[in-house]
Amino acid sequence: MSNEKLAEFAGQKYVNVATYRKNGTAVYTPMWFAEEGGELYVYSLANAGKVKRIRNNPRVKIAPCDVRGKPKGAWIEAEARIVDRSAAEHGHKLLNKKYGLLKSLGDFFSKIRKRERVVIAIRPA
Repeated sequence: MSNEKLAEFAGQKYVNVATYRKNGTAVYTPMWFAEEGGELYVYSLANAGKVKRIRNNPRVKIAPCDVRGKPKGAWIEAEARIVDRSAAEHGHKLLNKKYGLLKSLGDFFSKIRKRERVVIAIRPA
């Protein structure tokens, strides 16, 4: 990994992303991720709460975790942003490479249901 702050994420399958409500309360979400160039890429439905929270406040914290969100390492302060279409395509390619068939199946069902998705890039602060 190119960013030493992300060294704990090597070999992990999930990242716990804490986003913040307007009142400051943290909301924790375990997510698949792919890393490149010191950034983590995750994806979500465009109308999900975490996406709305990131639009209101890009400050997040992240930690490697298990499928249920139990942290496996230290929390890191970070900044998240919704990426443009070309960066989203790249993020999906990275995620497809890492998660293979399971990600492809999710893509297929999202396409059938016409669910809009976004890719979020997360960079340690």
